[in-house]
Amino acid sequence: MSSNSDNFHQEKATVISDRELLANSPLTSAKDEPLVCVDSAFSSKGLSLAQHAPKKFYFWQVRGPSGIDLDGIATQYSVFDDPALAKHFQPCAEYENLHRFDPAVRWTWREEIALLRKLDLRIMLFVGFMFGALQLDRGNISQANADNFLKDLHLTTNDFNNGNTIFTVCFLLAELPSQLVSKKLGPDRWVPTQMVLWSIVAFSQFWLNGRSSFYATRALLGILQGGFIADCTLYLSYFYTASELPVRLAYFWAADILANIIASFLGFGILHMRGVLGYSGWRWLFLIEGLITFIGGILAYGMMLPAPTKSKSWLRGENGWFSDREEFILVNRILRDDPSKGDMHNRQPINWTNLWYSLSDYDLWPIYIIGFSFSMSTNPVGTFLSLTLRSIGFGTFQTTLMGLPYQVGGLLTMLLVTYSSQRFNERCFHGILSQLWTLPNLIALRSFGSRSNRWSKYAVTSILLSHPSTHAVQVAWTSQNSNSVRSRTVSSAVYNMAVQLGSIVTNYIYRSDDAPLYKRGNKDLIAVCGMNIVVYLSVKVYYVLRNRFRDRKWNSMSDEEKEYYLATTTDRGNKRLGFRFAH
Repeated sequence: MSSNSDNFHQEKATVISDRELLANSPLTSAKDEPLVCVDSAFSSKGLSLAQHAPKKFYFWQVRGPSGIDLDGIATQYSVFDDPALAKHFQPCAEYENLHRFDPAVRWTWREEIALLRKLDLRIMLFVGFMFGALQLDRGNISQANADNFLKDLHLTTNDFNNGNTIFTVCFLLAELPSQLVSKKLGPDRWVPTQMVLWSIVAFSQFWLNGRSSFYATRALLGILQGGFIADCTLYLSYFYTASELPVRLAYFWAADILANIIASFLGFGILHMRGVLGYSGWRWLFLIEGLITFIGGILAYGMMLPAPTKSKSWLRGENGWFSDREEFILVNRILRDDPSKGDMHNRQPINWTNLWYSLSDYDLWPIYIIGFSFSMSTNPVGTFLSLTLRSIGFGTFQTTLMGLPYQVGGLLTMLLVTYSSQRFNERCFHGILSQLWTLPNLIALRSFGSRSNRWSKYAVTSILLSHPSTHAVQVAWTSQNSNSVRSRTVSSAVYNMAVQLGSIVTNYIYRSDDAPLYKRGNKDLIAVCGMNIVVYLSVKVYYVLRNRFRDRKWNSMSDEEKEYYLATTTDRGNKRLGFRFAH
């Protein structure tokens, strides 16, 4: 459950009736089987549960959160502590970590904090590196523009727009198939394969010779990179609880921004290679950065885990990354937080019935609408930054480094808005805050004329692009409101597809006949920004009303009716009466 320690008990009161139903946790289909409980040397049946909710723990808190007894019990209450409910929530027989499932296991805050540190170093850090590699290979097209990429290939701005659209459409179309393949093979197999394949295409751009080859490589990159983000999100959900995932996804997108910062320095150096062996600097850029990703993809085969309980390998050592005790903690803390994660094996494919059920889940459509529109107000400004800076008089190497201020600013504001969202357990108002940051800057850009000071234009653009992105918050929000492995697998992909659809639209907001000031385009962006504020408010109202409806329906039932519902219902995932939507 995503909440902070100060509002935890208040929040539980709104979603749990007589502690009979744990919010944000669906029932599995196994209703009549006895509870599986492994006889573990680490069980502590005589110890009580934690006396308070988990406090937020951040990597800079060396000694853990303040005001906490590190040797106190950290195990949180869950449905597994109620014999009447536990049988409805047990993991399926195929669950890959079943041998470590034991509701009697207890652990301390000291153990949990140490384990979180290990997860961040062993799991999160490398996932961040992989995302950075993705950004190198899909974002270096902007740096290539600073080195006369379009001129060398005899392309126009509209050709560039078409190439971006081809990439985005292919990326979008590959999202759901990639996620389904990942669910069947496992992210630990599919993600490294994606990296190796797209890196080959990426460094092959060294030999681009015109419009056709440009379009072809854009299409292949989109096909092979599509689904990567959703695959990584699913992978991270195997290790982190619902309240921990938003901040880890913020780290994930922080890696994206850090990759852009590193790419600026790499690009500055590599683009100076123009003329080496008679080739342009942008050709060397594609070649070198593609090879970096290729090496990372090979490493990923050994660094990604099949499951929390399967960390032994040739690269991770014969003893693996986690002890038996740590594996028990890993598995039980995840299932206590969300029993739905034991519903199926992590290499179990999604069938057509479950696929359709997930796609038709109308309660997730509001988040998809947000995903479609939220970044439309800023994307064109960032996409055309290099061309804009060149058009107002800045040189190639100046342009390469001038993206650093907004990248650093965007990194800081993204982390802050994600921490704030987690701290206050709120999402929609934080999305509105991001749009309110963007709106006055768009108005300022719209007001600039051809004689306006170029440094003023650059400053306003940098402030605009430093807006606090809520993308990480919304990815975790989608996962949380899905409330089942089946739905989560599909919804992560659909959310990203919605984002890519929005990107297709934004590719055509800035047009050649509107350059270089893009006054018509900026006017459109102002309208989009205002629309987004209305969208966030509408989604907030929708989920508040949905939760109130379920509260009334659940509270009107007698104890016998509630028990009968739990034993016989065919409702799944977020359709359970006990589930409350985050907003």
